[in-house]
Amino acid sequence: MLRFARPRIVVSRCLGFAHCRYDGSVISASEVGAMAGEVEFVTVCPEMEIGLPSPRQPLRLVGTGEPRLLQPATWKDFTDPMQAFAHKLFSSLPPVDGFVLKNRSPSCGIADAKVYSSTEKGTAITRRAGMFGQAVRDRYPKLPVEDEGRLTNRSLREAFLTSVFALASLREVEATGKMRNLVMFHARYKLLLMALGQARLAELGRIVANPDRLPAGDVLHRYREAFEEALGRPLRRPSAANALLHAFGYVTDGLSPGERTYFLETLAEHRAGHVPLSAPVGVLRAWIVRFDVAYLADQRLFFPFPSSLLSLADSGQGREPA
Repeated sequence: MLRFARPRIVVSRCLGFAHCRYDGSVISASEVGAMAGEVEFVTVCPEMEIGLPSPRQPLRLVGTGEPRLLQPATWKDFTDPMQAFAHKLFSSLPPVDGFVLKNRSPSCGIADAKVYSSTEKGTAITRRAGMFGQAVRDRYPKLPVEDEGRLTNRSLREAFLTSVFALASLREVEATGKMRNLVMFHARYKLLLMALGQARLAELGRIVANPDRLPAGDVLHRYREAFEEALGRPLRRPSAANALLHAFGYVTDGLSPGERTYFLETLAEHRAGHVPLSAPVGVLRAWIVRFDVAYLADQRLFFPFPSSLLSLADSGQGREPA
């Protein structure tokens, strides 16, 4: 049975944890709730942390350029308190592996908070990250950050889970400070990195090889930077197909001609964008179990996060990687 490190995820408190929204409500976010048994949540409600009650008069992003965080009903400006809170929180947070924030919120939104030209009634002039959401992106530019709405898309949800579990596992390796653990980690993620691109795999392989004989701490630091950068890029169909063909070589001798043909046709359908990556991956996963291929069974390309988090639910929004 595979063991997974436990990711530490900062999450908006209103997403199923407390009645702290501006109207006193709590949001039912099933994709967040499903993670509860497998991750460590650090909950936060930025608006209550700066002294606002629940319920409360709503806040609004106002102005062009860098908008201010205002409360139209009271004319109060909460920009400075929110920025001060974010700085204080980030200074005290333990190492974290990702964020799930409330969408459309003037505080927590990561890309879709409405911005208005004034505090008066009117239509929004643009959308952007909320005040706290932008602070998160500025402080943690390479960590996975999602909102509960985007997590209803299967591809985005699985990419997020893959990233946070990978980063949690790397965090465990860093805590040991041992090169041999980094070598084992890199081996488990070889095919996933290949699916992200041969250049990424080669770069990280050179770091692990450590030809300059750098101290382990320096190597681990360089590896994390490059690994986070790699995870920040979406899987691309050509690279993913090449990784799956590489894995296919480990099981092909035990397959019938019809099985080989079926897999290659499924892979071609994925290359063409007609089926999701999960289709050829699912076929290979079955054969990995069938033939008990230990090397592939340990590859996080096929088993990137606990099976309890696998779900066919998909909002249909968003697109497969190109």
